[in-house]
Amino acid sequence: MTSTVGIDSKSFRQALGAFPTGVTIVSTLQEDGQPRGFTANSFTSVSLDPPLVLVCIGKTASSYPVFSEAPHFSVTVLAESQKDVSSLFASKSPDKFSSASWQRGPAGSPVIEGAAAWFDCRRHQVVDAGDHIILIGEVVGFSHSNASPLGYCRGAYLTFSLSQDAVAAAGHRTLVGAILEKGRSILFLESADGSLQLPTGNALGPVSNDKSLHGVLRRLGIEAELNFLFAVFEDPRAEAGSTSIYYRGSIDGVPADETRLRLVGLDEIPWDRIKDEAVRSMLGRFVREQNEDTFGIYVGDADHGTVKALAS
Repeated sequence: MTSTVGIDSKSFRQALGAFPTGVTIVSTLQEDGQPRGFTANSFTSVSLDPPLVLVCIGKTASSYPVFSEAPHFSVTVLAESQKDVSSLFASKSPDKFSSASWQRGPAGSPVIEGAAAWFDCRRHQVVDAGDHIILIGEVVGFSHSNASPLGYCRGAYLTFSLSQDAVAAAGHRTLVGAILEKGRSILFLESADGSLQLPTGNALGPVSNDKSLHGVLRRLGIEAELNFLFAVFEDPRAEAGSTSIYYRGSIDGVPADETRLRLVGLDEIPWDRIKDEAVRSMLGRFVREQNEDTFGIYVGDADHGTVKALAS
């Protein structure tokens, strides 16, 4: 089968690489009972009812004959601490599973331990697709954890969380806050004068520290999931200067008895009630990027900086 006229395969691959993906290990058992697996980022969900997922496998891959006939397979979504596992299964090591911790899933396939999530599947359908096959599986068991997933884009790994050690290194002059979403609304705290602020603390954690972000959220009765770093900037106008670090996150709702909390729609933000100019500017960027579904990380000071893509 020949390539499409006018399409340069190398440039096509580079263009596809602009799309950030997760990193997975696809695994099964050979006929002799030995585990077989490889690293892949061509994984996606297909259906909720029945629960179906798919992976794509190149016909030139050494594992193609095994997976094209396998009655079951698993997909392990790696955590950001598992770059070494990704590299191991992308290598030609003859016995990859001897160097990785794993167990069998409900369908009998190997699943890697310590991952962000895994799905064990029965073979549902195999679709011929050019130089690949699309292997569709019906999920018979799955699990997930709070670990941040490992990402991949333009030939490089992405990590979506910021370590607490990095936050702590900024010292006592750090402000750590969060843009917390529920649907298309953002959580604000309303002050006595009617101004609106984002939840903030003097550190990320721990929860036992009432002045940390996690401690503040606990006192407010908010269960939040902090997902991505959104902005890091210095504010020379603050006392002795300070570094502000803001995350993106999500919440399920707010306690009915906490009268200071306000969920405000993205299209209804009263900008004049946000007194901090730097925060107002940051939220303006957040709304634009949310509407465009293209997020980056702002690095600079309160007046000037650059938006860094998730991969350089």
